[in-house]
Amino acid sequence: MASGKGSPNAALSKEEIREIITRTTPSSLYSGKRVLVLTPDTTRTCPLPLLISTLQEIVGGQTDTLDFMVALGTHTPLSEERILALYGISEAERSSRYKNTRFLNHRWDLPDTLKRVGWIEANEIEELSEGRLSERVPVDINRAIFEYDFILILGPVFPHEVVGYSGGAKYLFPGISGGEFLHSFHWLGAVVTCPGTIGIKHTPVREMINRAMQFINVPIHCLAMVVKSRQELYGLYSGDYREAWSKAADLSEQVHVIWKDAPYHTVFGVCPPMYDEIWTGGKVMYKLEQVVADNGRLIIYAPHITEVSRTWGKYMEQIGYHVRDYFLETPERFTNIPRGVLAHSTHVRGIGTMEHGREKPRIDVILASAISPEMCRKISLGYLDPATVNPDDYRNREDEGVLFVEKAGEILHRLKT
Repeated sequence: MASGKGSPNAALSKEEIREIITRTTPSSLYSGKRVLVLTPDTTRTCPLPLLISTLQEIVGGQTDTLDFMVALGTHTPLSEERILALYGISEAERSSRYKNTRFLNHRWDLPDTLKRVGWIEANEIEELSEGRLSERVPVDINRAIFEYDFILILGPVFPHEVVGYSGGAKYLFPGISGGEFLHSFHWLGAVVTCPGTIGIKHTPVREMINRAMQFINVPIHCLAMVVKSRQELYGLYSGDYREAWSKAADLSEQVHVIWKDAPYHTVFGVCPPMYDEIWTGGKVMYKLEQVVADNGRLIIYAPHITEVSRTWGKYMEQIGYHVRDYFLETPERFTNIPRGVLAHSTHVRGIGTMEHGREKPRIDVILASAISPEMCRKISLGYLDPATVNPDDYRNREDEGVLFVEKAGEILHRLKT
């Protein structure tokens, strides 16, 4: 079961947050046990310092161990200094309140990190993917979780391009997983397409993740947040990871989706600093693609971004950004490319077709970043010199077919039709 509280119109108070955690996370779950808390990294907006501090006060004094792990997926590992900053923990607190606490990264990039916990057979994959994939896939997870008696998921829920809505079991898959299963379900999300997935609760990828969770025998409890800003928590649901996530996703649909009457020929999305490479800054496209008119353009304004991806950049330079059917037409050309990379590529490039061997994207995607025009051409994206751009030129022009979106990347924009 899961319970909690939320509203699309008002933030929870600190007292309400504390009451929800205390009431819905009884000490019988964690008293005297080794507890691991899974959290988001710097690419998610939420009042994480408040929640970390509250958990330490409520849970910390009764556990044998209370450690924290950043569920990075395949994002860049953080130093302990950056983790403490993310959690709002001072040096003085680190050596006092948290002196016996470990702050961990999910090191998906180190081979000894992962443990194979099972396989999902080809017939199951075919059923879960609704016929889109048919392959036997191994399931790997961070072996560190088996050192603990209790796992606590602590993270926000937003519309998400791969699973429909983020949060819940996603903090394990891909949060602290890796290997072929990760690439398999990311590619499935790309085959379904971003518009066919994002902002939809029940998706083939979510079903695949829930199936993989059956291999995890450590008890799991979820605190699913719905946030309005870095300081405002509009909802908090606690309990079974499926039910808590489901309640949060229902509220997220009310908080994080903006409906528009008609599409715009130009959409200008300001990429916030928390996305520091196109690998994460592509979220601007994911959340805005649906309100760009056919043959229109989306401008990702990110003057602070200097590279495509610190981890996957060499692959992206090799293949560039393309529509889904570009990869489906000649899949044998891309067998050496991780399918999660192919998924990122087509998610950023968006919907399109192949006609007589020629790629026809539905819209133009233009980077106004510190990435050079030469690199933009190489990766098949448009270029706009950010030094020549005044964002204010795009504001307040919706009646002209121009949409300006501040801090793009978390709020999904959709058409009413």
